[in-house]
Amino acid sequence: MTRSYFGTDGIRGQANRWPITPEVAMKVGMAVGVIFRNGGHRHRVVLGKDTRLSGYMIETALVAGFTSAGMDVFQLGPIPTPAVAMLTRSLRADIGVMISASHNAFVDNGIKIFGPDGFKLSDEVEGEIERLIESDLSGRLAAPADLGRAKRVDGVRDRYVEYAKRTLPRNMSLEGLRIVVDCANGAAYRTAPEVLWELGAEVFSIGVEPDGLNINKDCGSTSIGALCEKVRELRADIGIALDGDADRVILVDEKGEAVDGDQLMAVVAESWKESGQLAQPGIVATVMSNLGLERHLSDIGLTLARTKVGDRHVVEHMRQHGFNLGGEQSGHIILSDFSTTGDGLVAALQVLAVVRQQNKPVSEVCRRFEPVPQVLKNVRFAGGASPLDSESVVTSIEAAKGRLGAGGRLVIRPSGTEPLIRVMAEGDDVDLVNAVVDDICAALTRVAA
Repeated sequence: MTRSYFGTDGIRGQANRWPITPEVAMKVGMAVGVIFRNGGHRHRVVLGKDTRLSGYMIETALVAGFTSAGMDVFQLGPIPTPAVAMLTRSLRADIGVMISASHNAFVDNGIKIFGPDGFKLSDEVEGEIERLIESDLSGRLAAPADLGRAKRVDGVRDRYVEYAKRTLPRNMSLEGLRIVVDCANGAAYRTAPEVLWELGAEVFSIGVEPDGLNINKDCGSTSIGALCEKVRELRADIGIALDGDADRVILVDEKGEAVDGDQLMAVVAESWKESGQLAQPGIVATVMSNLGLERHLSDIGLTLARTKVGDRHVVEHMRQHGFNLGGEQSGHIILSDFSTTGDGLVAALQVLAVVRQQNKPVSEVCRRFEPVPQVLKNVRFAGGASPLDSESVVTSIEAAKGRLGAGGRLVIRPSGTEPLIRVMAEGDDVDLVNAVVDDICAALTRVAA
């Protein structure tokens, strides 16, 4: 199904440019309201956002759309995406919406939608929303006496703080740990430091001064240089880097070295296997996860099921097949015993629990396998172009597959959020991996230029 608005993670684009415009946002509110307005009860939406300047614009337009459809709107203010998913269920809302472009720069924004169960919407429902956006909804909106109300809700951040703390084993404390947390000047700039401090840690916070323009700027999970430096400077035990909406996490060990999502999944998988918490003998990840993770899991008797890129695809596979652990190399970690979506802070807490239990440095706890050399490069192309259909590109890709052989992997895909082609290859020969990626990128560049 060809979709015009929704990508791999909701609707996303440059703020004040189609489709992230007030007009589209209002129509999204109307369409979603029409679909989820069932029964005679007062219908409610929980609406959160990160710290982007454009959040005000999108929030106001969504409120107009939802209230015109007869939905009451609870405006939560800046709050992590997983908190919106949790509060959708906790407050018995009909829908949850997060205004965020996750790890992107402030110029972008997006609309993520959760159903009443706290899970992201199916392709079918997103398709129905798109159909309604393009249709005339004037005859399906609320009567004047049935319009929705909107109000800002205080205290919801405290609910999430308590929820996050309860995901740790009973009576476990982080007392004695020196933790640096980088909140990316984003949605978790208050909640993450508060949770860690209340659990007893000595907390040093960076990326907690949002101004609307600095979200993810030289900070957060996609830019960990400042965090690495701060961990070494303070001789901290661990660094925690969240992204703009706090649904992903990258850790930094006491040496200032990064620990990605693949290593984090390995840590939790092994711990849960030993404690009997793992619902299935394996985990779910995407095609981008390192071959080293797959080999490591096999060595300890676990499987790795791979899905398309995007945490929603991971969650769908987990739900269909009974897995309770999955995620992405980028740091989306889904722990379905606790959450319906990726939660960077809760994932970090689960790793900290293992650190506490083993009483070892993070560098030892979080190095479960040696990654296979993996190279990822992006090629930008003009909107509307289809460079992967070019005969020269197809030929280059087939040649690369032949050179890598059975011992390597090649993943080439268009980004779901930007006009980019992502080229990833991995194998035991790093020179070969670099060569095949460069060859494919060169072919793409010639076509895209």
